[in-house]
Amino acid sequence: MAVTQFHGGLAEEIRAELNQVLQPRYVARLAPRVVYEEVEIQGRRDVRPDVAVYQPQPPSGESTAGSVAISTAPVRGRVPLEEPLRLYTVEVLQASTRELVTAIEILSPVNKRPGKEAHQEYLKKRRELLRSSVHLMEIDLLRGGERPPLEGPVPPAPWYVTLSRAGLRPSVEVWPLQMWDRLPVLPVPLLEPDPDAPLDLARAVASVYERGAYALLIDYRVPPPPPSLTEEDAAWVDGLLKDLRVQ
Repeated sequence: MAVTQFHGGLAEEIRAELNQVLQPRYVARLAPRVVYEEVEIQGRRDVRPDVAVYQPQPPSGESTAGSVAISTAPVRGRVPLEEPLRLYTVEVLQASTRELVTAIEILSPVNKRPGKEAHQEYLKKRRELLRSSVHLMEIDLLRGGERPPLEGPVPPAPWYVTLSRAGLRPSVEVWPLQMWDRLPVLPVPLLEPDPDAPLDLARAVASVYERGAYALLIDYRVPPPPPSLTEEDAAWVDGLLKDLRVQ
């Protein structure tokens, strides 16, 4: 749930930052969508039907009237339990025509899990955007999961931002971000001949962190969640959190 709240908070902050520099020719808005995530339940939850009935075959020559019997208890099973999650795309529109110019996608764990419905839905939406005249920016601040596909190798990093400009496809701009890097000021493309709009990703993330009081909600004494850190990343994290972990 914390990841989902951070996702929504970051989308809100990006919209607010962009609207300070886009007006009056453009406007940023949030486009919500609902995806479903399977919930894992600890323990068992058995559900018994109130009653089960069947119509037995009567012996030859006997009437079937009133021949209703109670069956033995059925085999118990379970169906997947899912919960809805609301995710957001930040859309940059031309103010006068409401034409979609740029879509900014903030990746969430649910759309990085291969084989899951939300993952397939995101890849379908991504293909549609890449086939259109819309610029696409993808912000991936999650170490785990399967990243959206790119042709050709990129430098290894825990986080990535990619920008696909409509007029330059299939070429894309990629920012491989190390943990100790300052998050960049990103260029958000607009319509020609307008220059790119700046998006200070570091400032947006810092604002969400402070407004959400994540310093109090995150226990920095426990190891980071999977996947495992590289030796270099682990050493940097240990140095950064050394004072917090001895409290």
